[in-house]
Amino acid sequence: MTIRHFLTLNDLSAQEFNQLLQHAIDAKKKYKAGQIHQPLHNKTLAMVFDKSSTRTRVSFETGMTQLGGHAIFLSPRDTQLGRGEPIEDSARVLSRMVDIIMIRTFDHAKLERFAEYASVPVINALTDQFHPCQLLADLQTYIEHRGSIKGKTVAWIGDGNNMCHSYINAAKLADFTLKIATPKGYEPNQNIVARAAKHVKFAASIDDAMRDADLVVTDVWSSMGQEEEQAKREKAFSKFQITEQLMSTTHDDALFMHCLPAHRGEEVTADVIDGERSVVWDEAENRLYSCKALLEFLLTERR
Repeated sequence: MTIRHFLTLNDLSAQEFNQLLQHAIDAKKKYKAGQIHQPLHNKTLAMVFDKSSTRTRVSFETGMTQLGGHAIFLSPRDTQLGRGEPIEDSARVLSRMVDIIMIRTFDHAKLERFAEYASVPVINALTDQFHPCQLLADLQTYIEHRGSIKGKTVAWIGDGNNMCHSYINAAKLADFTLKIATPKGYEPNQNIVARAAKHVKFAASIDDAMRDADLVVTDVWSSMGQEEEQAKREKAFSKFQITEQLMSTTHDDALFMHCLPAHRGEEVTADVIDGERSVVWDEAENRLYSCKALLEFLLTERR
């Protein structure tokens, strides 16, 4: 069988992407109805973490348990990767012992290198450049609340970071328009934008981006590894806070999302994230079901 990796959303066709989202929605309904589904019995997932996490670790570990499998948590302190073993060697060894590997790290090139030498599926659980697993949960959440996102307008407010890059990829796959508002100097990678140019627009201001949007999404101003830039970023992003006043300019049924953890009073006010149009808790919960759908797809639908 051909090994399928999930390093970015571009590893999926539009049809596969939509099928994966629907499978996640169905899996959630069946689980809450008490139905047991364990197609991954006796399968093992290795979870390699260079970056700490709450939602990623819990969703993958719980997901494997619910699917009948097992997950192993590996931090740099627990493995030879943390002591300088070549990526190629770790990829070869782990591939001979487990059925699938997820990696949460900094450098996307490290993930790509690992996947090149792995003989089992590799999942990107976050790199500095992309966060595709979060997009599965985000779009699952939108569909559950509002139906198809095709033809809708999504406003991305803030840093042109890994989440922004993954929203750019999602816009092309799911056929929606992404309006981006970032401070000068914090724009997304232009090569990534170019590959989805027909679906991406740059707004002149946060007001312009949010006006008539169907979904508003943001992220923290300083991500993990950017702590030294905190003061500089606070100044640059000070006018990119999502408020109730700005939310009033969106469509009446517009939703608000945030991948969490959030800093109330920075990128978003408390009344927005805790308000009626915020679906951040459903979004967080759906990390579990979308990741279960992804694991099952990679391990049971390989060609």
